[in-house]
Amino acid sequence: MGPLFNANDEWSFVIALVIGIAFGFILESAGFSSSRKLAGVFYGYDFVVLQVFFTAAITAAIGLLFFEYFGWIDLSAIWINKFYVGSAILGGGLMGLGFIIGGFCPGTSACASAIGKIDAMLFLGGFIIGVIIFDLFYPLYKPFYKASSMGASMIYDVLGMNKYVFLLLFVIVAILSFVGTAYIQQRVSKKTKKY
Repeated sequence: MGPLFNANDEWSFVIALVIGIAFGFILESAGFSSSRKLAGVFYGYDFVVLQVFFTAAITAAIGLLFFEYFGWIDLSAIWINKFYVGSAILGGGLMGLGFIIGGFCPGTSACASAIGKIDAMLFLGGFIIGVIIFDLFYPLYKPFYKASSMGASMIYDVLGMNKYVFLLLFVIVAILSFVGTAYIQQRVSKKTKKY
């Protein structure tokens, strides 16, 4: 369901393929196939990952609100995953650790694999093995995984805020992060030039 095409249309797979290729091209153009650039956010010398993700989140959020305003999309029809606090914290920590060690996340490893980077192929292989192991042993940790559910939660609902006020604050935080990370990156690059 959306303003551009109907998901049940026979052209939906062609449109999805074109969008996927465009997305991969943009990821590669932004440098997301480089493990050094991706890991740079953790070491303070390159914040392009943070900037791209913030830009994408703001664009999507503002776009969805405009689409809702013009009646092009029904936000209540969008699927939202349930939020499980404990498993989200553990999973986020493991993913962050893997990101620091390997220099890729699952999506960027697929992007880098597509252009032939061997380290990304190994990382993607490890990701696939991890998914299989997760599936095989799921019954063992299912109680933890499903514990502390908050349902399909929106951040602004949890905080008790109006969604438009939350979006405004989110944009302000993004702009401040752009300014702050530019300052940090400049300081780090000056220090590395001295050595």
